[in-house]
Amino acid sequence: MFRKGSRNKRVIAGFTLVVAALVIFIGISSQRRCAAEGKGSDYESIELFTDVMAIVKKSYVEEVDTKKLIYGAINGMLASLDPHSSFMPPDTYKEMKIDTRGSFGGLGIEITIKDGILTVISPIEDTPAYKAGIKAGDQIFKIDDKFTKDLNINDAVKRMRGPKGSTVVLTIMRDTFEKPKEFTLVRDIIQIKSVRSRMLDSGYGYVRIAQFQEKTDEDLSKALHALQEENKKTLSGLILDLRNDPGGLLDQAVKVADHFVQDGLIVYTEGREKDSKMQFSARKGNKEPNYPIVVLINGGSASASEIVAGALQDHKRAVIMGTQSFGKGSVQTIIPLSDDSGLRLTTARYYTPNGRSIQAKGITPDIVVERLELPKEADKRDTLHLREKDLENHFENEDKDSHKGAEKGVAPDETKGKPVSLKPEDNLKNDYQVMRALDLLKGWDILKKIESAK
Repeated sequence: MFRKGSRNKRVIAGFTLVVAALVIFIGISSQRRCAAEGKGSDYESIELFTDVMAIVKKSYVEEVDTKKLIYGAINGMLASLDPHSSFMPPDTYKEMKIDTRGSFGGLGIEITIKDGILTVISPIEDTPAYKAGIKAGDQIFKIDDKFTKDLNINDAVKRMRGPKGSTVVLTIMRDTFEKPKEFTLVRDIIQIKSVRSRMLDSGYGYVRIAQFQEKTDEDLSKALHALQEENKKTLSGLILDLRNDPGGLLDQAVKVADHFVQDGLIVYTEGREKDSKMQFSARKGNKEPNYPIVVLINGGSASASEIVAGALQDHKRAVIMGTQSFGKGSVQTIIPLSDDSGLRLTTARYYTPNGRSIQAKGITPDIVVERLELPKEADKRDTLHLREKDLENHFENEDKDSHKGAEKGVAPDETKGKPVSLKPEDNLKNDYQVMRALDLLKGWDILKKIESAK
């Protein structure tokens, strides 16, 4: 039996106050009620935690910093919940807030941990990672000389970030590799261009959303207006490309969908807390003309991009084309803490207007079109895409058709740029899925003319 001296009692009391304050801050009122009813299991567990902390502080072979132990315990607690909840120390929390503005120094990779291995969800286009040939599904074994096996997401991000012009070596394993290969990347300022646009053919526009950032809605408005000006009349059709869009700010996803949805629900969420049961509906006002739309998705389309695709699909406003999306149907709320650190906590599931939860399932395209390998560049990104259902500790889909019509909504999600015209070298005529979408829009227009001629 461990004998607690007066010094240890003070340590235990201090730890108890820290943990209790954290519990109160997050607002787990239901657990407090259980303890008040005599169950007491939560407080017994906290006592166990403080006992272990005191033992470590007194008996570990080296002196350990208290904050380091607290941070480590919180990291472990959140990592046991799901792949998207995490603890952010002050420096990481500060970087996260910078990221949402669309400019930071690094490589441009969306990552997760699958089966204990750091894995690429998607490279962000026009970034060092994308240009170096990093692909979705790549396993990152080493960052420089550091193996990634024991790294959490935050530590991995720290190691890949750095000043512009500095280099980092990623050791990558891919299904098509016989052994891991080294990729040397030069860090750059990642200026994520949220919206790109161009005219594909007479009357047919193309808009690409790479990520949902603070100004995505504003940039989309400018892009759509520029396409109308260039076409000199209402568009005959639009391709909205959400492939490899990892998501971002859900309020921006709602505003994007609102451009095309006349009225009704766009998305809603349900969670345990009252604040996580909200809804977002289309607003009254100017909308895009009722031209045909094809939305392109694939296994790299996640979170906010799935919100848009699901809303337009349920409202019969667009044809969804491509391959199954990622399936991230959960909402993360960012909670600031007293020492300038923060929590990214999964607080709700979101549902499409028809009550579909896509958690670990994804959006199913109306028309499945695989991305073909092109003669100039074999690209297997669709077949290698990691999906939510592949992640350790993901929670399962709960289909609740009866949700529709109740009071529901959306909370802020985790994680911006100026609209630009696609460069001439961005030759979409070599993109099989884009060409299939364009053919569908043209066929749609032809069929309407045939029908009106009868």
